[in-house]
Amino acid sequence: MRGTLRRMVPVRVDRTGIRTGLRWKLSAAIALVGALVAIALSLVVHNAARVSMLDNARDLADERVQIAQRNYELSGRPNFPGVKIDDMDLPPELRKKVEEGRRATYVADGDGGAPDIWAAVPLKDGHVMSLHTGFTDRSTDILKDLDQALFIGSIAVVLGGSAIGVLIGAQLSRRLRKAAYAANRVAKGDTEVQVREAIGGVVRDETDDLARAVDAMADALRQRLEAERRVTADIAHELRTPVTGLLTAAELLPPGRPTELVLDRAKAMRTLVEDVLEVARLDGASERAELQDIMLGEFVARRVAVKDPAIRVAVVHESEVTTDPRRLERVLFNLLANAARHGRPPIEVTVEGRVIRVRDHGPGFPEHLLDEGPSRFRTGSQDRAGVGHGLGLTIAAGQARVLGARLTFRNVRPPGAPDHIPSEGAVAVLWLPEHAPTNTGSHPMLPLSGDQA
Repeated sequence: MRGTLRRMVPVRVDRTGIRTGLRWKLSAAIALVGALVAIALSLVVHNAARVSMLDNARDLADERVQIAQRNYELSGRPNFPGVKIDDMDLPPELRKKVEEGRRATYVADGDGGAPDIWAAVPLKDGHVMSLHTGFTDRSTDILKDLDQALFIGSIAVVLGGSAIGVLIGAQLSRRLRKAAYAANRVAKGDTEVQVREAIGGVVRDETDDLARAVDAMADALRQRLEAERRVTADIAHELRTPVTGLLTAAELLPPGRPTELVLDRAKAMRTLVEDVLEVARLDGASERAELQDIMLGEFVARRVAVKDPAIRVAVVHESEVTTDPRRLERVLFNLLANAARHGRPPIEVTVEGRVIRVRDHGPGFPEHLLDEGPSRFRTGSQDRAGVGHGLGLTIAAGQARVLGARLTFRNVRPPGAPDHIPSEGAVAVLWLPEHAPTNTGSHPMLPLSGDQA
């Protein structure tokens, strides 16, 4: 039953949850990959160094046992340090190889985790000569130093990768934020903004493709809306002449009930045509405010008294404002007409500084108006039999944008009452700007749902 203006900007939905910036996501991803790569490389390098040291130790033990073998064969006794004949602690695997007549080396796990190096060789007299040594302290120290270096290097890689991720993510995030800001300005009606120019930068990446697509979409929508506006304006303009002729002809009919009905419908059609033309002009964003300094409370009180003396006006705080009186009166009268048509008395008007509130005590605004704002030809009546065409609040919102003002809507409910409890009235609030629009342009602001007072 109340007109609504469907805004082109979608209603912002607040989602609960943790919001993480793109730079931190990239940094975490690079740090994780760097950590995995560093751990894998550290393990490979550690194992390769250990295997190399063990191979060197086995080769050294093999050379020493060969020297001990030659000395034994020359002197008949084991005179090389550390060698034993038929050692009972010889590992079974190594003993099996030697019994096959082969010289061999073997690495076993010793006490404390340090490897034991064994080397054995068969003698001509049937005995087995063996040499048992451990992993040298120098080799152990080298491995420890290597592990420490690998650990420090891994940390450096992770930190460096994180820093690079922050830098790359910051640049990409900055471009995306610029694109989002420019897209919001386009959505609010700023036709001069190009998203691709807003993000700037020398590097061309996927954000440029996204910006180019958004610009193309905005241009297509702009052209379509402009075409629809021109068609609407042309149709309404062409209807003015026949409607005026129809009204003139109706006034020449003889008095009577049929004549009154024809005149009433002709006047309603003329009002509709004029309203449609006004909406088309407002949609064209070419309207400019003609500014004057007025005392807001006095102005509202006089205009309301002319419109309906029964409406009570309360001036809480008088304020001098710079605005367009004709457009302000248009907004005020449309709000009063809407309250009288769809609400219930008493209708109350309150002026407080730069804020004008119009309240009725009816069923309140429909939910779609609170969610989306006023929309033309949408009255809220399901059967389209309601009074009005849904253009009153549309025109009020458009004129408010020309004034640089903001028009909001809310329903009055008992304190703490849930949403299903019927409202106790509707409140439309006009917020006049602190700085008036210039004579060469206005500050278009889309109406927000709800009252911020």
